[in-house]
Amino acid sequence: AYLAPLWQETLQSDTFARGAGSTVARVIDGSLSAARLTGMAGAANVGAARNWCGSQFDQANWYAFGRLAWDPDASPQEIATDWVRLTFSTDPGTVAEVVGMMMGSREAVVDYMTPLGLAHIMANTHYGPAPWLGGDSTDTWTARYYHRADAQGLGFDRTASGSNAVAQYAPPVAAMFGDLERTPEQLLLWFHHVPWDFRLSSGRTLWEELVYRYTRGVASVAALRRTWATLAAHIDPQRFAEVSAFLAIQEREAQWWRDACIAYFQTFARRPLPAGVMPPAHPLEYYESLCFPWAPGDPAAAPHQCDPATPRELPAPDW
Repeated sequence: AYLAPLWQETLQSDTFARGAGSTVARVIDGSLSAARLTGMAGAANVGAARNWCGSQFDQANWYAFGRLAWDPDASPQEIATDWVRLTFSTDPGTVAEVVGMMMGSREAVVDYMTPLGLAHIMANTHYGPAPWLGGDSTDTWTARYYHRADAQGLGFDRTASGSNAVAQYAPPVAAMFGDLERTPEQLLLWFHHVPWDFRLSSGRTLWEELVYRYTRGVASVAALRRTWATLAAHIDPQRFAEVSAFLAIQEREAQWWRDACIAYFQTFARRPLPAGVMPPAHPLEYYESLCFPWAPGDPAAAPHQCDPATPRELPAPDW
């Protein structure tokens, strides 16, 4: 996922700390408080791969972070264009196709992993979906603590009637996030416990929209693969093959996230899938039984999820 659109969203967010226009970017560049020395810091993971990041495209995030640190108002699309020209090709058609892939990649990941403001529903290893993880809503740092699914709805109530986390914001922002009707839909389930039949701007109920977005995420990754496949004549063979392999893995895992989460949340929503939507490939018990003892993280932290003596992993892809 190309993360510059995420960082732009953050940098351009208005805190209202000193009235309208008090964006995070103005905090960072010092203009909000007349600060002479300011900065922003980021943490990145590198390994022993020759390209440092494992994935060819992850390098774009290092580049974009540096560019935005110097100029928090820079355009993510312009940054991506410069990176593609420096990295893959200067051919205008190729650049346009690759930049298009990058600009849509973050929302694809949001759709198939954390739609509508869901968060922290991965396994303890941070690899793969595990929305079932945790004892109850008081078992902090677990998936169930964060999503609060029950028969009535989904999401964490952080308004004044819940944890009141919205009180941390300046009054205009707190008022927006505290109002179910005004909260941006991409943050809806982060701030509200929303009824399953609540109608969103699309006209779909929460349950229907959740399924739609999970499914759209998988379709978006499939589209990324199709676009990349058309560029074989324009990218050097080694890196073309590496990216192709990574996109194949991503589509497989997007499907896994989509199916596991739909299977789990349907046990609370108790509503049928919308017409024409493919059901998960396996029952929920299959996804709950998957085991990855060698994934990064601490398997001992989730012994109920992973028995290293009898690992059961995803089947090989069929492509």
